[in-house]
Amino acid sequence: VFEVMLGGDGLMSSLFTDGEEALARLGLDAVTNDTIDVVVGGLGLGYTARTALHDPRVRSLHVVDTLEAVIDWHRQHLTPLGAELTNDPRCRLVHGDFFALVDHDPPMLQPSAPRQYDAILVDIDHSPRHLLDPSHAGLYTPTGLRRLGQHLRPHGVFALWSNDPPDADFLADLHTCFDHAEAHIVSFWNFLIGDNTHSTIYVAEGPPP
Repeated sequence: VFEVMLGGDGLMSSLFTDGEEALARLGLDAVTNDTIDVVVGGLGLGYTARTALHDPRVRSLHVVDTLEAVIDWHRQHLTPLGAELTNDPRCRLVHGDFFALVDHDPPMLQPSAPRQYDAILVDIDHSPRHLLDPSHAGLYTPTGLRRLGQHLRPHGVFALWSNDPPDADFLADLHTCFDHAEAHIVSFWNFLIGDNTHSTIYVAEGPPP
């Protein structure tokens, strides 16, 4: 079992990956284009990125993480999916602050990257209300969501993983900032507690002009 910890906080475990995989699957299922460019905010152990790469429509995948050590583990093939991700020519691992990059005018990444994206998939904080760092809070406001929407192509998709049940206030903000939004509950059997564990995947489509 591989785990990523930050100051005693469990960020990711290879023991349960259903939520991370569902983030990519549900997010990309909502994209209608035949060829798509994707950004993933949060590398972790790479399960969201790997699931995205399994979609044959994906032309490019940029994965942004603020922890350079985590990126290095993947590049050195010290993680279960490191070799698969780094050997795929579509995949680029980017060391950077995803939240700061969202505040940039397009393009959010290096000039050689796409100016806008068909999907932005985010798995960094525990939920829109339970943050790893207070500086992340701005993304989950209408202003932050609109800034993120500037990096999406028409009919683009923003998807977010959350460890909390669906948040009605956050979903209302998504409805304000996007043409369509919904919350999907992902459940899987957790043998450690002898019960199902639940997480939420928010999927928002088509930011208004």
